[in-house]
Amino acid sequence: MNQNRPVSKVLVLDDSPAHADAIKRFCDEHNLVGLKVRKNRLLSVLRSNIDLGAILFSESYGGSLEESAEIALKISTVRPELPIIIRRESSPTLDGLPEGMRRVLCAAYLAGDMAPLRRVIDEYIFSLEYPNALVRGILEITESILSSLFKDVSITWDTPCIVRDRIIFGEVFSLIPLESAWCRGYMMMQAEEQPILELLDRHEMCDAPADFRDLNSLLGEITNLIWGSFKNRYLGDADALARNQVQVPLLVNHKQKYISFGTANPQLCFVYHLTNEQSGHTVKLHQRFIFNLSWSPEDFSEVTQDIGAVVEAGELDLF
Repeated sequence: MNQNRPVSKVLVLDDSPAHADAIKRFCDEHNLVGLKVRKNRLLSVLRSNIDLGAILFSESYGGSLEESAEIALKISTVRPELPIIIRRESSPTLDGLPEGMRRVLCAAYLAGDMAPLRRVIDEYIFSLEYPNALVRGILEITESILSSLFKDVSITWDTPCIVRDRIIFGEVFSLIPLESAWCRGYMMMQAEEQPILELLDRHEMCDAPADFRDLNSLLGEITNLIWGSFKNRYLGDADALARNQVQVPLLVNHKQKYISFGTANPQLCFVYHLTNEQSGHTVKLHQRFIFNLSWSPEDFSEVTQDIGAVVEAGELDLF
């Protein structure tokens, strides 16, 4: 697996032992993390937030073509944004499948020829190239901000992921625009309410027992601090902002915990774990970058500071 690019989680709905090794090998070679789920838990898992990029689906998964078609339709109803890629037994196309099933599938492949699968993964998941310096810098910025706010907490993170799902993690999220010559979009921070409130109380960060207002204030502060560092490091060309001010509406469905940014582009997702070493209490924060308005990684640049100015400001000491 290429360690210099984010991974993407794919749900593997394929019970064939004969093809399991080939699919696993393909995932390992193409920065995919394959996940399996029991059939009786499939829909409940799909309704949860597991940061998926695609569904790898077997023609025989349901036991019969009719049952497989019904499962594919249910998947599409619950998670219409996820591409469903079907492994066929004899045909590399969607020909011969029920019409309703064909409408919800994006591609087909044979286990003996993974080239079509590779093409569709590149098209639907890895369609946006994220510079290594950007991914690394986001982790550095966010870890630094979180460490400054929580002194006695260890901070770890999962491998950055490319996701296509639109499900909101937790009960509260913040949004802040990102605009430069090379990108326009949003950063979103997401959290579950109760673990954050417990973290605030454990660290006595509030005069009284923490409530949702304290949570809102904390998440807003984290978002602003990360945005400020991100802006200083990556969004230096202010003159370019007036070139293209196209906007698209954001859509939020609170009941379904669903948010859409008006684009089918995948999103760059980071998951951070804040753990109190004494109690073992862990808080999870989700961070997403959605470049829905403009994305030109070939123009990406990092604002570098003069080392002498940094030393003079007291941020660095000479050895």
